[in-house]
Amino acid sequence: MKSKGFMRIFVIAIALFFLTAAPLAAKDKIVIGQAISLSGPQAAGVDISGGKIYELWVHEVNKEGGIFVKEYGKKLPVELKRYDDKTDIGTMTNLLERLILEDKVDFVFPPWGTAFLFAAAPIANKYGYILIGGPGGALKLKELNVPYFFQVLNFSETQGPTLAEIFKEVGVKSVAVAYRGDLHGIEYGSAMVPDFKKRGIEVKLNKSYPPDIKDLSPILKEAQSLGVDAFAAACYPPGGFLFTGQSIELGINFKAFFLTVLPFSPNAYRDNLGVNVVEGVMGGGAWNAKSSPGAKDLVDKFVALFKVEPDYWGGLFYWSSLQHFRKAIEKAGSLDQKKIRDIMANEKFETALGPFWYDKDRYFVNHPGEIGQWQKGVFEVIDPGAKRTAPPLYPKPAWPKKK
Repeated sequence: MKSKGFMRIFVIAIALFFLTAAPLAAKDKIVIGQAISLSGPQAAGVDISGGKIYELWVHEVNKEGGIFVKEYGKKLPVELKRYDDKTDIGTMTNLLERLILEDKVDFVFPPWGTAFLFAAAPIANKYGYILIGGPGGALKLKELNVPYFFQVLNFSETQGPTLAEIFKEVGVKSVAVAYRGDLHGIEYGSAMVPDFKKRGIEVKLNKSYPPDIKDLSPILKEAQSLGVDAFAAACYPPGGFLFTGQSIELGINFKAFFLTVLPFSPNAYRDNLGVNVVEGVMGGGAWNAKSSPGAKDLVDKFVALFKVEPDYWGGLFYWSSLQHFRKAIEKAGSLDQKKIRDIMANEKFETALGPFWYDKDRYFVNHPGEIGQWQKGVFEVIDPGAKRTAPPLYPKPAWPKKK
């Protein structure tokens, strides 16, 4: 009787082992959903900043056969399922819920823009979905207390002090600040002013403008009339093009010219306006092919697939965050969101920019650079310290005269 009881227990144990160790039901791919601005005012921003990085990552992962997931016992290719939010936050939030509740995607990628991220993070968190922040970032995201959200990009709290240090280093005495009237602009505008003042730089102008404005010349003319050394604008691409184009048209030259969102794009900004035109313009960022061997590899892969260079603000950040994400999935051996989230929150992995990890608030901290500047066709990192790839050029050359 004892031997029969032992055998019964042994058989049950063996059966349980194989039930728990065997691969799960058949699964042929990992589906990742994304509601993003493929049309509307933000579509140009998506195209030049970040949108293509997600496509490249999927392309490269699938070239290698997919991501190995132990619980399925094989590599799974990745499918990117995208919906167009038409640059409307309400549409984006509805589409995000559709991806999660109706399409039942395995993971989600972020929308584009700070305000859109701010709206998406609580929704993803509500359903226990990891959301890795892409283009966009704000201090206010820390206040949301959403443990499934990971912030990747640098923003005002690190870029503002760095820009002020650079201005101090080169001898800027006075500055005019203009900012877009939305979450991105208000935060940057509010952050830059005290950073400048703390370093003895006089802020002679601090003015907001509406996102849909078509003429920024009054702000430029006012800044010029005040005789400031530097002009700093917290803007998105439409405003950045306006500030640049109207400065050139009016022949308004500042010794330093900084825009948060736009200069980092080699294609939309440098190639569209000309290497000699953008010489000396500063922008949010930053990295370039000299930043690391992995950065050079990213540039090569991006150019090979898209025939253009990546953006030199977020490109390397997003790429490395996706490498970190993939390694977390492989370490978890599972597609379970919580298991992967916990690994992401606590583990450091080697990526294209070097070691990648998040702090206790799930914010990435090992930035390759904060501020970039166009110098002879290269978006150089001009931060003080070891990550600098070139010293700042000051004063900025005057805009070429229109023929």
